[in-house]
Amino acid sequence: MSNGYVGRLPAHDPLYHYLRHDILPQLGVLGGPVEFRVFRLRGSKEVYRYEERHTGASLVGKFFGAADARENGRGRHRMEQEFENLQLLRGYGFEGYPHHVARPWGTNAWLNRVLVEEYCPGASLSSVIAAAIHQGHRGRLFRKLTALAALLAALHNRTANNFTVDFNQDCAYLDRLVQKLRRQQVIGDWDADELYWLGDRWREQPYMWEDRQVLVHGDATPSNFLFGHGLDVIAIDLERMKRADRVFDLGRIVGELQHYYLQTIGDKYAAEPFIGHFLWEYSGHFPDQERAFRAITRRLPFQMSLTLLRIARNFWIPFAHRRRLVEEAKLVLRAF
Repeated sequence: MSNGYVGRLPAHDPLYHYLRHDILPQLGVLGGPVEFRVFRLRGSKEVYRYEERHTGASLVGKFFGAADARENGRGRHRMEQEFENLQLLRGYGFEGYPHHVARPWGTNAWLNRVLVEEYCPGASLSSVIAAAIHQGHRGRLFRKLTALAALLAALHNRTANNFTVDFNQDCAYLDRLVQKLRRQQVIGDWDADELYWLGDRWREQPYMWEDRQVLVHGDATPSNFLFGHGLDVIAIDLERMKRADRVFDLGRIVGELQHYYLQTIGDKYAAEPFIGHFLWEYSGHFPDQERAFRAITRRLPFQMSLTLLRIARNFWIPFAHRRRLVEEAKLVLRAF
């Protein structure tokens, strides 16, 4: 994970005292001089790495504070939610090689609602995809997708319960995405009507309601998975973890892969070998791989389309590409 050096944490800063007296002792750092070098984790304005210069101990501080005072309660809830989610998954065995989630060290609502957790270095899936596109490192992307499929299969299979999924939640999310894109004038009335109609057709499909609930990452984007050696995978940013259909996560990964190739080289089909490989590898963690693959790919288009529409909301993406993502989403949704 790339870092940008910010400076040193002043000894008079309340965060300094919290890290020194509440967090470092948990890492076995007791007494002696303490000096923190601060790095902003690239791609985020709210997450920083704190490196203690004398011992080399590294921590991550993720801040959930909001400029708007009305959001303070929500920020505190998100901070506490991610702390609990990290603890929960570690209780399911996601600790160490090959599947790991960071150990949470503590929270402090008074310090801009900060969650302090273990620092886990690694290459993001985003960087692996970029290297495959720009440097031809396709083999590495295949290998890392195999590792990611194993992590997600372990997450989903270990946490499955006996309740069936509530597909209404996914349909409601589609409606919210359509409304957002409409307000942004990315889509018009005809687009919205078609998307609503397609959503209703998916709602009518019995197989969208039949699978068991599992815990899903909830924000399975390429920046939220880090890779080490071999099958080593680290999942980060778990504040949105929830119970849903397992294809919720799979659709995010597949949609992001298509988006990357579509935006970078203008060829969505270039992503197909990686998409197929990822889904086949995931299905291999079930007793009947072919049957699992068929069931997953039958439900996947809806979640993939949600991902494409979700990405299309981002104002920093060129408008023409946002429109293309909408058209691709409609094309995928027609596959019910």
